[in-house]
Formats: sequence, structure tokens, C-alpha cells
Amino acid sequence: MKLLDRYIILKYLGTFVVMLGMFIPISVLVDLSQKIDKFKQYELTQSEILSHYYDFVWVFGYMLFPIFLFLSVIWFTSKLASNTEVIAILSSGVSFYRYLRPFVMAAALIAALAFGASMFWVPNASERYNEFEYSYINKSQKVRLTENIYKQLSDNDFVYLSNYNSNRKIGYNFSWEHFKGDELQYKIKAQNIRWVEKDSLYRLSQYFQRSIVDDIEIIRKEARLDTLFNFDLDELVPVTYKAQTLNFFELNDYIAVERENGSPLINHHMLVRHKRWAIPISAFILTLIAVAVSSFKKRGGMGVNLAMGIILAFLYIFFDKIFEVMVEKSNFTPWIAAWTPNMIFALLSVYLLRYAKR
Repeated sequence: MKLLDRYIILKYLGTFVVMLGMFIPISVLVDLSQKIDKFKQYELTQSEILSHYYDFVWVFGYMLFPIFLFLSVIWFTSKLASNTEVIAILSSGVSFYRYLRPFVMAAALIAALAFGASMFWVPNASERYNEFEYSYINKSQKVRLTENIYKQLSDNDFVYLSNYNSNRKIGYNFSWEHFKGDELQYKIKAQNIRWVEKDSLYRLSQYFQRSIVDDIEIIRKEARLDTLFNFDLDELVPVTYKAQTLNFFELNDYIAVERENGSPLINHHMLVRHKRWAIPISAFILTLIAVAVSSFKKRGGMGVNLAMGIILAFLYIFFDKIFEVMVEKSNFTPWIAAWTPNMIFALLSVYLLRYAKR
């Protein structure tokens, strides 16, 4: 590795670490100031709070690491430009694309770390972080799909609930259909189904069953029926952030099962998987844009570069959130939503690099 490569890579990584060290503690203090009343209300211990903020650092750091990386590159590259170091490098016979190589190498290292974090470390932190948030901070916020719940339990069994109350563990307008091939064997309906913890059974109100046995229709009605089923009501309506808490292998298996069961949240789960690949790739794209924007002196100095960087960073977040909402609120294709911000900024990076080279 050339001296120039080592110099730029160390500057890149060092500035990135400093940027994380500056902004993450600030974000922790801001978050703490907003939640401190809740901590007092629930009398949380110091260890519980510290554990929560350990998870917060992982989740928040991963979520915004492309922005921290982008601003880091703009900051230290602008300093190189202001000290005429970039001009000296290029004047010595180094081509512009050769000058880019150490930036790409450093971006590759950070992208690899981000990929490992997104696939294995962040999911564990995300599970604990979300459980804490919805247990103490946002208890009233809806975290489950509680209306028009449809689930395919097996090739032959289908369950439907019009509404589900997770606190009371009770589902309304319950129905269960069992098929043999294309023929309906029996259908069970109930006004509601409730899990009775002390008896470890399900209680159905206004139970109705219609069965077909040897072409004979059999009707059974009960005001109340206690029985057992081979499913868990909470598993029928998993929390909406479930995919975020699964590692690489678990997420793939979970998506396969959810797709087979006809889950209405399948697009959201697919978006989570695609973004785990898209976000590390953004490290390369944002690095190239940052280098192109800040490698040469501008009238107004470093402040102009930083202002332009902040604007581009917020545009990236804007596009990312817009497409995420489109997936959650409609049937927009998840892979397009996950990769479109990268594609837009990749095209921008090509244009800016050509302009910078000239």
C-alpha cells in the first residue's frame, strides 16, 4: 500500500470515528432528556437505562451511519483541499481516479463492518430496543397488525380474525377453514376467541361449526366452548418490527414462512432485507459524491462544502423515507423502494465525478 493510500485511509477512518464520537453522545443526551420522565414514572434502574442506551447506540448508529460517513468525508477532504494537498497530489502525476482508490478502500472496510452489523449485531439490539420502547415509552402505539388478520397455518388450514386485542389476548369474528384438496371439510366460526392463561386453553363464544362428512352436513352450536388449538394468537399477529430483530439466516426463513402464509406484512419484511444490502452499498456512493463535492477549493471555503453535504444528506434521507412509506402504505415493490435512493445518488455521483475530473 502506498504512503498516499495509508494517509487518506487513516484520515477517512479517523474522521469517521470522531464524527460518531461527537454525534452519538449528543443524540443519547437529547433522547434521555425526552424520556427521563418515563424512566422516573416506571422507576427504571440505572442498569436498565444503560442497557437501553447500549442498544440505542447500535440502532441509531447503524440507521444514520451513511450520513455520518458522508459528512466525515466532506470534512476531511475539504481540509485537504484547503491545505492545497489535493492539488499537490494531482500535480504530482496521480490521476483523479487513482486519487479515489484509497477512499473506495476505506469505504469498503466500513461497508463490510456495516453489513456484518446489519445482519448479526443490530438485529439483537433492535429487538431489545423495540421491546423497551413499546413497554415503557410508547405503550399506546400500535405495534401489531390488529385488523383483518389472515393466516395460512398449513396447506389445508386457514384462520381469519377481523380484530385482535393483544393486551387481552382476544380475537373477534374468528373463523377456521379446513380443506381437503379443493373441498371444504369443515368451518368453525365464533364471535370471539380468547386465550385463558390459568387453564391454558382457548375459549370460544357463540361457537358454530359446519362439517361435511360423506356428503352429510353436520351443524354444531355452543354458547361457549373451551378447546385447544395448535397455534398461538400472538404468532398470528406478530409485531410489525419482527423482521428487524432477525439475523441474516432467521430473516430468510421468516420471509419464506410469511410468504407461504400470505402475510399482509410481507412487503415490509422484504424491504427490511433489501435495505440490509442497500445501506452498506450506499457507503461507496456517498463517498464518491463527497470526494467529488469537496476535493477542490470553493469560494466560501469549507462552509460551502459542508452546507452542500448537509443538503445532499437530507435529500438521501428524504428519498429513503418516502419510498419506505410507499411500501408500508401501498403495494409498492420493496426492492425498488430500497435501491432507488442508491440508484439516484449513483447517477449523481457519476455526474459529479466527471465534473470534478474536468
